[in-house]
Amino acid sequence: MASVLKALAVHLAVVLLLFVSFSSAPEFEPAKPIVQATLVQLNSKSPAQTQTDQRIAGEAARTAAQRHEAEELKRDQQKQEQAEAAAASARAQEQAAEAAAAQQREEQQKAATAATQEKQQKAAAAATQEKQQEAAKQLEAAKQAEAEAQRKADAARKLAAEEAAKKAAAEAARKKTAEEAAKKQAAEQAQSKAAEEAKRKAAAAKAEAEKAAQQKRAQEEARAKALADLLADETQYQQAQADLSGDEVAASYDDLIRRYVSEQWRRPPSARNGMVVDVVISMLPTGQITDAVVVRTSGDPGFDQSAVQAVRNVGRIPEMQQLSREKPATFDSLYRKRTLRFKPEDLSF
Repeated sequence: MASVLKALAVHLAVVLLLFVSFSSAPEFEPAKPIVQATLVQLNSKSPAQTQTDQRIAGEAARTAAQRHEAEELKRDQQKQEQAEAAAASARAQEQAAEAAAAQQREEQQKAATAATQEKQQKAAAAATQEKQQEAAKQLEAAKQAEAEAQRKADAARKLAAEEAAKKAAAEAARKKTAEEAAKKQAAEQAQSKAAEEAKRKAAAAKAEAEKAAQQKRAQEEARAKALADLLADETQYQQAQADLSGDEVAASYDDLIRRYVSEQWRRPPSARNGMVVDVVISMLPTGQITDAVVVRTSGDPGFDQSAVQAVRNVGRIPEMQQLSREKPATFDSLYRKRTLRFKPEDLSF
C-alpha cells in the first residue's frame, strides 16, 4: 500500500510541473508585416514606376504573410507538443493509476490470502488448543484417579503397618518378658555358678597354696639336708647359701612380673581352660621389655597373641633396675631372658 501511494505522489508531481510549464509559456503577438505598403496614386509618376512600386509592395506583403504563417506554424507545433506532452502525462498517470490499482489489487489479494491463512491458522490453533485442553482434562482426570488410587494404597499400607506394628509390639513385649525371665534365670544360674566356681577356686587355691607351701618346705628341708650332707668346707656352703638366696629373689621378682602381666592381659573369647603358651621375655637392666616371643604355642593363635600383647603392654618393670644394680649376675642369669607361661585360668611361671 505504501508503494502505491508513493507512485501516485510521483505522477501528481509530474502533472503539476507540466501544468506550470504550460501556464508560463510566452504568448506571441500576432505577426505584423514588417513593410506596409500603401498604394498612392501619383499623378506625377510614370506607369513603369508605378508598376515597380506595386511589385515591391506585393513582395513585401507576401514576405510578411509567409513570416506570419511560420510563426503560426511554430505556435501550432508548440501547442501540439504541449498537447502530446499532456497526453503522455495523462497516459503516464493512467498507467501509474492502473499500476497502483493493480498493486492495490495485489495487496488486497495478499491481504485476503493472509487473512485466510490467519483465519486458518487461528482455526488450527483453536483446534490444537481445544485438543490440548481436552488432553489436559484427561491428564488431570488420570492424575486425580492415580492420586486417589495412591491415597487408598497409602491408607491400606498405613493400616497394614499399624496392624503389623501392633503385632510386633505385642510380640516384642512377649519376647521381652520371656527374655527378661530368661536373663533373670540365667543371671541367677550364673551367680550361683560363679559362687560355686569362686568357692571351688578358693578351695583349689587354698589347697594349691598349702601344697606349694608343703612342697616348698619339703624342698627347703631337702635342700638344707643336702647342703648339710654335701658341703664339706665353708666355700661350698657359702655358694649354696647364695643359690638359696637367689631362688628366693627369683620367686619374689617372678611374683612381681606375674602381677604386672596379669594386669595387662585380656582373656580372648577363644581361651579355654587347659591351654598353655610359653613366652620368652627379653629385658634390659633398666627393666624395659624389648621383645616377647612364643616358644611353645597353645594351638590357638588368638590366645597366643593375647599373651604376647599383654607382655608388650607392660612396657617396663621399674623394680628390675634395682635388681640389676644390686645383683647384676642374678639379673643376667634369670631375667635378661625369662620364660613366662600363660594359662587361661591364671598366669604362672
